[in-house]
Amino acid sequence: MTMATVSVNATLKSTRAALSARGLSKSFGNFQAVKDVDIDILQGRIHALIGPNGAGKSTVFNLLSKFLQPSAGTIMFGETDITRLAPAHVARLGVARSFQISATFGDMSLVDNVCVALQRPNGLAVQFWRSLASLSRLRPRAMELLARVGLADMADKRAADLSYGRKRALEIATTLALDPRVLLLDEPLAGMGQEDVQTMARLISDVARDCAVLMVEHNIKVVANIGDDITVLQRGEILTQGSYDEVSADPRVREAYMGTEDDE
Repeated sequence: MTMATVSVNATLKSTRAALSARGLSKSFGNFQAVKDVDIDILQGRIHALIGPNGAGKSTVFNLLSKFLQPSAGTIMFGETDITRLAPAHVARLGVARSFQISATFGDMSLVDNVCVALQRPNGLAVQFWRSLASLSRLRPRAMELLARVGLADMADKRAADLSYGRKRALEIATTLALDPRVLLLDEPLAGMGQEDVQTMARLISDVARDCAVLMVEHNIKVVANIGDDITVLQRGEILTQGSYDEVSADPRVREAYMGTEDDE
């Protein structure tokens, strides 16, 4: 995918915020990890949140997914104020997140992993006594989701036998089973080889057609071809925001990221 393609696609996408925050701040005792962050995650777009270790990326991510409560500021899901809601409530509204460590059931097949995830939207989440066999009616939808992430031909394999990149793809399939309106991805490309990075980047771009996507990443070059909007954090505050062309041309960003990487 070229930058020209990204630019054309970006003009065709929505400018409606699916998830937004204003004045988002978080303190741990006397340490302020995040200060006055304003961010809009737009429908149909991929928003990359980048910065070095200690920049506050994970804290902002956990605030938006409600795994942390903010010290100040507001978080809106569309027109709904979710600032004080619990993570489970926010997840039911349509905000789904991944984790840095792939969260799959290793001894179960890929299709069974997705069937388990499909229980909630199909009203079966509390029926914990049901066997996996009783969830067979969910298999057709599970197979559709596996096909979407390129894993349909491995549906009956154990999740533990997958490569790291395919485990991350399976995790996205289980997340998509929740029919999210907003998908929050915590370093989805970390630890992957170049081939897996390209495959996952294409998958994330495909997912963004149906929902808003926020992905945390520490390497600005990784998001060059897939990030429609980029927010750069430094010491818990926004350094700059904009398209890849805009943020990569910022002298402060070039000094902090581009120059260092080019010297390697």
